[in-house]
Amino acid sequence: MSVLLSGVGPVRFLALSSARAEQNASHRVVTAQSAEKQKQTASPASKPAVGASPVAAAKEEDLVVRAARSNRMYVSSGGDLGALGVKKGLDVPFNIRSYNASLILNQQSQTLGDVLLNDPTVRTTTGYGNYAQLFQIRGFTLYGDDIAIDGLYGVTPRQLVSPQLYESVQVLNGASAFLNGAAPGGSAIGGNVNLVSKRATATDITRVTGDYTSSAQGGGAVDISRRFGQDRAYGFRFNAAGMDGETPIHGERRADIALGGAFDWHNNDTRINMNMNYQKQQVFGGRSAIIVSSLATDMPVPIPTSPSKNWGQRWAYTDLSYLFGTMGIEHDFGRHMTVYGKFGAQSGNEMGNYATTTLTNSRTGDGSVGAMATAYNVMNEATQAGVRAHVTTGFIKHEINAGGSAIWEEADSAYAMSVPGVPGNIYNPTQFTPNETYASGNMNNPGRVSWNKLYSLFLSDTMTFWHDRIALTGGFRYQDILSNSYNYGSGEKLTHYESAAFSPVIGLVVHPIKHFAVYFNRIQGLSAGTTVGASYVNAGQVFAPYESTQYEVGAKYDVGRFSAGVAFYQTSMPYGVVETDGNTSQLIYTQNGRERNRGMELTFNGEILRGLRFNGGLTLIDAKQMRAADDANNGKTVIGVPNYTINGNLEYDVPFVKGLTLVGRVISTGKQQFNNANTTHLPAWSRFDLGARYTFLVRGKALTTRFEVDNVGNQRYWASVYQSNLIMGDPETFKFSVTADL
Repeated sequence: MSVLLSGVGPVRFLALSSARAEQNASHRVVTAQSAEKQKQTASPASKPAVGASPVAAAKEEDLVVRAARSNRMYVSSGGDLGALGVKKGLDVPFNIRSYNASLILNQQSQTLGDVLLNDPTVRTTTGYGNYAQLFQIRGFTLYGDDIAIDGLYGVTPRQLVSPQLYESVQVLNGASAFLNGAAPGGSAIGGNVNLVSKRATATDITRVTGDYTSSAQGGGAVDISRRFGQDRAYGFRFNAAGMDGETPIHGERRADIALGGAFDWHNNDTRINMNMNYQKQQVFGGRSAIIVSSLATDMPVPIPTSPSKNWGQRWAYTDLSYLFGTMGIEHDFGRHMTVYGKFGAQSGNEMGNYATTTLTNSRTGDGSVGAMATAYNVMNEATQAGVRAHVTTGFIKHEINAGGSAIWEEADSAYAMSVPGVPGNIYNPTQFTPNETYASGNMNNPGRVSWNKLYSLFLSDTMTFWHDRIALTGGFRYQDILSNSYNYGSGEKLTHYESAAFSPVIGLVVHPIKHFAVYFNRIQGLSAGTTVGASYVNAGQVFAPYESTQYEVGAKYDVGRFSAGVAFYQTSMPYGVVETDGNTSQLIYTQNGRERNRGMELTFNGEILRGLRFNGGLTLIDAKQMRAADDANNGKTVIGVPNYTINGNLEYDVPFVKGLTLVGRVISTGKQQFNNANTTHLPAWSRFDLGARYTFLVRGKALTTRFEVDNVGNQRYWASVYQSNLIMGDPETFKFSVTADL
C-alpha cells in the first residue's frame, strides 16, 4: 500500500510501503544517514541547493518523513505469552498489547508508571509508606516484584523501573498461572506486565537525547546499536539514561540512572542473547501516600490540596540500586522443533527513611506521621526451559509446548521506627526530627528474613483445523510454592510453607473471516496460601495456594495498521478472613473471603485516518465483596476500584508542515469507593495532556524536538485510594527534549 502525505510532494515510501512494513517500523530505526546510504544519494544539505533538481528535493523530503515515521506512537497486538511463546494477538485467546520504545522516548517516561498511563486497562498507585509503584489491572493488584523481564519473574527492580532500557512494555490482561506460573509476590491475578529488553537492530543506531522537566529536572540518554561480523550475525546494543533535579512537587527531588548492555548472535538455526543492566533510582523529600484505613465510616473524603503541595518530610528518602540481567538461547531442530532456555538474576540493595501520614480526621486534615527506616537486600535467580514442537495428525495441526521454570528468592532486611507517631496535618504540614528507637535487625548488616522457591512444570497442546480458522488450546501447569520466614533479629525460622496446585487452561479462537477473531478462555491465577499465626485457634494450619478463576470471551479485529478488541470477563478470587469459631468466642483464620470482579474492556490502536493515529479505550469494572469479613459489606464495591477508566492518545501529522506532529492525551477515571461500607467515594476525575514534536534535518541528520504539558490547567484531584492508600494527582508538568540521530 503506497502512502502519500499532502503538502509533502512526490514522496515514495520504498521501505515502508506496506502494512507489514508499518508494523516493523517500531523494531528498526531509519536514520537520515542510513536512508541516504540505502538510496545511494550524497546530498548533505537539509534543503536543495539553488538549481537542484526536483528529484533531489523529493529525496530530502523522503528522509524527513522517514525519520518522523520512525518516531510514531505504535501499539501492537500480541507479545510474549510465556509457555506459549511469542504470538500475534489475533491468534490467541488472550488480551495482550505491546507499547514500543518510540512512545517511551517521545513521552520522556522516567518510570514504568509513566508508560502505563497510556493503557486504558491499567491504573498506577503507590505502595504503603514508600514511593514504590504498584498497578491495578481488572481491579486486582500487580506488585513491582511481579513484573517480568524477557518472560522471567524475579529479575525486575522491585519498586521503581526505568523504562529506557526496554524495546517494549507488554500488558497481558487476565490471570496467567498457566502462562507464566505463580508470581513470586503473590499478585498478577488480574494481569501482568513483561518488559522486552532492547537488542541490536537491523539498522545501526547512534542516538543522543537531552531533556528537561519542570521544575528543574535535567537529563539525557545515549542509544547505540551495531551489528557486525559475517552476515551481521553479531549484535551489540548500549543504552545509558539519567535525570536529576527538583520535581513539580514542592521540596521533592528525584534522580535516576539506567545503564544497559545487550549482546546477541544468531545463525540459521540458533539464537543467543544476553543483557546486563544497572539501575539506580533515588527520591528525596518525597510525597508519600496518605493512609485512610483508620477513618470512621462517617468521615468524608478530604478536600484535595494543591497538586504541588508536599506533606512529606525533608529528611525522607529512598535509594534503590539493582544489578540484573538475563540470558536466553534457542535452537531449531529442523522445521518442527525448537528447544529454548532462559536464565536471569538480580541483586538489589534498598535503603530508605520514610514518613507516612495516617489520617485521623478528614475534615481538618489531622493525622499521625510515622517514621520508619529500612534496609532491604534481595538476591534472586530465575530459569525457564522448554520445547516447542509442531506435528500434524490427519487434518489437525498441533503445537505442543512442554517445559518448566524455577525461581529462588532471598531477602535480607532490618528496620527502625518511631513509636508513637508525631501529630501532623496534610493541609499545614510541619517538619520534625525522627526518633526511631524501636528497631529490629542490624541496619548496617541486615539478616535473612525470607527465602522462597517456586518451581513448575507445564504442558499444552494447541490444535488448529478448518484451514487454520479454529485453534483450541488445552494444558496445565503444576506449581510448587515453598516459603520460609525468619526472625529479623536472631535469624530463627518462624514459619515454613510448602504446597502445590495444578493450574489448567482452556482457550478457543475462531476466525470466521480474515482479520477477525472471537475467543474464549478459562484460566486461573495462583498465589501462596497462608500459614495461620499463633493468635488463632487453628494456629499452624497451612492452606493450599489461593486459586482465582477467570472466564473471558471477546472479539478482535486486526489489519496491521489498525486493531480493535472487546473483552468481557469475570474473575473470582478467595482471600483470608478472621471469623468466630462456632459458638465460642475464639477466632479462626479461614480462606472463606471472596472478591468477584466483572468487566468489559474496549481497546483501539492504529491509524484511523491518513496521518491520524489513536491509542486508547474504555474499561468498565464491577468489583464486589462477595464474602467479606463483615457480613454487612457483602455486595459492596471494593475500595479504590474505579467503575470505569478511559484513555485516549491522539497523534496528528500536520499535512502542511512536514515533520510536525501534534499529540494529545486524556485520562479519565470513574468514582472509587472510600471505605468498605461504601458510605463515601472519590469523585471521578479527568486530566488532559498536550504536546507537539517536530522532526527536521540538520546537515543530513535527523533531529526531533518535543514539547509536552501534562495535566493542563493543573487540575487538583485524588487519583487513587486503592488499598486505603490515598494518592494525590500529579501537578502540571512541562517537558522538553531534543533527540539527534547521528
